[in-house]
Amino acid sequence: MAGKLIGIARTPVPLADMQTLSATAITVEAGVEGDARGAKPGRQVTVLFREGWEDACRAVPAILPWTTRRANLYVEGVERPRAVGARLKIGDVTLEVTEETRPCALMERFQPGLRAAMTPDWRGGVSCAVISGGSIRLRDAVEVEPAPNSGAD
Repeated sequence: MAGKLIGIARTPVPLADMQTLSATAITVEAGVEGDARGAKPGRQVTVLFREGWEDACRAVPAILPWTTRRANLYVEGVERPRAVGARLKIGDVTLEVTEETRPCALMERFQPGLRAAMTPDWRGGVSCAVISGGSIRLRDAVEVEPAPNSGAD
């Protein structure tokens, strides 16, 4: 079952407000077009999963916009990967999970307890390398392929 891309965001300079978009390009060289963080090897694109984000918000408890997490992509309706090597296909783009996105101290500035609430079960999302670039837009289908040898079917 395919999920759906429900949010796209970037920041033109580190720590600036996130800008939301309806469509963008993602490249192997620079991640999300115009995002200041996209050239960072192994962490070109960050992906947040709605279900995990909502679990974290309930744990705080607070209702916070997804951009508080400062992720590039926000998806719903797929099982979030919990292993390095899993792949996400979104529109024309293929991403490979390189690590769990670790919640930083900045999260506490937005909401006390948020950093700890995102830590269990990869609620903070995943960081990815771009395997193949292309164009994406809101409502694109999202598919997750488990990591090789992960034991998932």
